[in-house]
Amino acid sequence: MSDDFILSLKDIEKTYVSSGENLTIIKGLSLDLERGKKCVIVGKSGSGKSTLLNIIGGLDSATDGTVHVNGFDVSRMNERQINEFRMNVLGLVFQFHYLLKDFTALENIFLPAYMAGVPKKEAMEKALDLLSDVGLSERKDHLPSQLSGGERQRIAVARSLVNDPELILADEPTGNLDPENAVLIGDMLFSLSEKYRKTLVLVTHDMNLASKGDVCFAIEGGTLVEKK
Repeated sequence: MSDDFILSLKDIEKTYVSSGENLTIIKGLSLDLERGKKCVIVGKSGSGKSTLLNIIGGLDSATDGTVHVNGFDVSRMNERQINEFRMNVLGLVFQFHYLLKDFTALENIFLPAYMAGVPKKEAMEKALDLLSDVGLSERKDHLPSQLSGGERQRIAVARSLVNDPELILADEPTGNLDPENAVLIGDMLFSLSEKYRKTLVLVTHDMNLASKGDVCFAIEGGTLVEKK
């Protein structure tokens, strides 16, 4: 894999077996993504968008094919290596924020860095900087239950960046938000990815959001088709 490509997928296949029947939702899918690019993937529900993102992130495994991310052969790593990979290489943003309900906004951002071994003072400074980036410095001591849906997702975006990942994977990050907050979160993901020079792979139904990417693909018939 060239150093120019942070992500390389080769002939990915994903087949599920249920009640003795095979269901193949991804087949022959390949992609080389340049470092620093903002890539958007669209497609109908059930087309395999989220499954592909989970395969890239090591949250699911491909039935066949190879996955390389930033020099790591994700398809061959053991569980310990996968956990280290997710902690140090990936930033993850999901449709649901998955914030820890008993921890403040600041603590939710701080904890992943602290757990990764970053000194407490440094981790706290990084968390405070990211809180400022998402415009929520004044909400740092609030629990998730005291934040709006849009604010929670902004905290999730900040958390995805705290360990200085090489690649951010965002799975329908605006799917649970009202139109105003959806635009805000979408713009924030692209602008912060640009500010911190991160590669972004984003899955969405929102074609307005899709138009903001450097490159856009649709999953059709189990493979990727570039949209001009």
